[in-house]
Amino acid sequence: MADYFALLSEPRRPWLDADALKLKFLALSATAHPDKVHAASTGDKAAAARAFAELNAAYNCLAEPKSRLLHLLELESGARPPDVQEIPPALADLFADVATVCRATDGFLAAKAKAKVTSPLVRVQWFEQAQDWVGKLNALQQKLNGLHAQLMDRLKTLDDAWSAHSDRRKEILPKIEELYRLFAYFNRWNRQIQERVAQLYEG
Repeated sequence: MADYFALLSEPRRPWLDADALKLKFLALSATAHPDKVHAASTGDKAAAARAFAELNAAYNCLAEPKSRLLHLLELESGARPPDVQEIPPALADLFADVATVCRATDGFLAAKAKAKVTSPLVRVQWFEQAQDWVGKLNALQQKLNGLHAQLMDRLKTLDDAWSAHSDRRKEILPKIEELYRLFAYFNRWNRQIQERVAQLYEG
């Protein structure tokens, strides 16, 4: 398994400064771009293209907390964490809210698609209803944003412990795994909400 932390010359840790990481990636990609070896042999061009692709994969992995934590867990434990489908009790209410609003929005979108409205007046009515659903989804997005802020605070706290107690990192790994799963839920719900908002605006 490639070590993306090593590839980007970053310490193996839960937290990375996003702006600094981006600047480093841009500098590395500028020097490693395949166009730099346009006069090289076919083999060297292919190698440069592979190296550039891996550099991009490393940045995309480390720039996002969920994928960074997963990569860290895989490197430290030698295996991918098992899939767990059970919603953590602390997120049960938020999960119920997301499921309820998304399901109701899907119902509205299905009814709207089936109606095939041609009357301008009725179109305006459907548009106003769509805006109501956008408002409900945006309110839910605000709750998710609050969750994300909490997760980022926990991530920084875990990173402090990881950096200060290198001899106790095995004890910290379960907490990192828990946080990875929480970020996974956030990403999934955030994506579901954004997809539905986009569908509402398309109509």
